Amino acid sequence: MQYHARSAYNQFGEGSYGERTSLHLASQSGSSSSSLMSPVERIHQLAAESAVVVFSMSSCCMCHVVKRLFCGLGVNPTVYELDEEHGGKEIEKALLRLLGGGPSVPAVFVGGKLVGGLDRVMASHINGSLVPLLKEAGALWL
Repeated sequence: MQYHARSAYNQFGEGSYGERTSLHLASQSGSSSSSLMSPVERIHQLAAESAVVVFSMSSCCMCHVVKRLFCGLGVNPTVYELDEEHGGKEIEKALLRLLGGGPSVPAVFVGGKLVGGLDRVMASHINGSLVPLLKEAGALWL
């Protein structure tokens, strides 16, 4: 699965899900003290850098569902695949604490605020509160 900054379709007709970003590179671009940040501080910094951020695992089916949902809505989230990143295990442990147990991924942030995992994102979509939240964060314009 490839991630690009814009919606596109690969050779199999599957849509991409957004921008795939490196935790290591993102932490280096912020400040020189970013290496001294706790994993929770790092999560909040990364979540604030884009309108929609998804912390994911490349083989997680629930992560795939949430990325497909955003793609279907016309949103290009910034995606951090924790199993492919240096420091991903520490971020995963911190997400587990932030989410209060249960699965640590997917963890979705909209407008820098934690929405939650797949269950919370789907509930927000079904009750009609997800799209206004995405508009407010600047991830959707229509």
